Amino acid sequence: MTYTETLHWMFDQLPMYQRQGKTAFKKDLTNTLALTKALGNPEQQFKSIHVAGTNGKGSVSHMLASVLQSAGYNVGLYTSPHLTDFRERIKINGEHIPKANVIEFIARHKTFLETQNLSFFEMTVGMAFDYFAAKKVDIAIIEVGMGGRLDSTNIITPLLSVITNIGMDHMAFLGDTLEKIAGEKAGIIKKTVPVVIGETTPKTKAVFMKKAKKEMAPIHFAEVWDTPLPNCDLKGSYQKFNLKTCLKSLEVLNALDGWKVTKTAIKRGLAEVKANTRLRGRWDILDEYPKIIADTAHNKEGLTLVIEQVLQEKFKDLHIVLGFVNDKDLDSVLPLFPKTAKYYFSKPDVPRGMEATSLYYKAKDYALFGKAFTTVDNALKAARREAKKEDLIFVGGSTFTVAEIL
Repeated sequence: MTYTETLHWMFDQLPMYQRQGKTAFKKDLTNTLALTKALGNPEQQFKSIHVAGTNGKGSVSHMLASVLQSAGYNVGLYTSPHLTDFRERIKINGEHIPKANVIEFIARHKTFLETQNLSFFEMTVGMAFDYFAAKKVDIAIIEVGMGGRLDSTNIITPLLSVITNIGMDHMAFLGDTLEKIAGEKAGIIKKTVPVVIGETTPKTKAVFMKKAKKEMAPIHFAEVWDTPLPNCDLKGSYQKFNLKTCLKSLEVLNALDGWKVTKTAIKRGLAEVKANTRLRGRWDILDEYPKIIADTAHNKEGLTLVIEQVLQEKFKDLHIVLGFVNDKDLDSVLPLFPKTAKYYFSKPDVPRGMEATSLYYKAKDYALFGKAFTTVDNALKAARREAKKEDLIFVGGSTFTVAEIL
């Protein structure tokens, strides 16, 4: 198969949670363990840092990777979902896995993948671990896909576990309270492996402390970090929480035998996250006149911070290109958006994409008014036509909405 044919096979034949939703969710690690056993257990052949959380885990993963690259290490990075290119998920020192490696991995294991009925995410995790082991990375930053306890990445025993925060997201899978969701995220805490917690509430902190005590895992809290934060090229105001989590994680890593990350490497790595890792979609400024900002925040906690920052920008009129997936709890997120903006409702081009007309009518309930468009691209074109150079256009609501305009 060609590279394009290989991707079509991966996307179309096998379940993929981000596109399909609940039907792709697996309730145990049996498939992943079977795959990695067939691959010779590559996850045991490199050091790793495991990163979970409701919001910020992608940013923290990229920050850590950038700093470690600046410190001279050969760094693997596994994240999800991708925005424009599947290969964004698997990188070494910021370079995407080559297309030839993707083709070869699927071709070599296609019969096994079909027989085991592996999900898109499970096979991608196996591909990443196999690639990192083959390339002999010094360390890999592994971002959890969803949850933690039952996530396919949770077969690793890392040097360090990191949990950024807990919010009400993916409740159909992880639970309907912060404590239940925290319990799922805490599933990445391993016996005697130190864990860094980014943000807590009294209820979630208790969950993490209980799990860490059970596993005899040293626990560290990043929210008490009180020294000045270095400059970072990820400019969203919400990144201050992720910076604290990253810095505390590096402090804990530096205390482990064999690891040395200097202040110079930290300063340089944080200032060059985008260049080192090719991260997109976090407070991504796409144009200046009018200013266009895109951000992948898609749940209540993330959108609250992003919308606050949008409203702090200087502009005459605000235009918002908005699209969600169809299992989004709109009653929790639509009240966050300003009633004074003009809206361009759109449907992300994935099976889970919410119809623009459905969003249009639901938004009316919250006094958010505008027009519905068949595609994100058409919605953005309309916003560009109507916006003056002193206006602001914001694009968001879903990772897929942002992906389509990048």
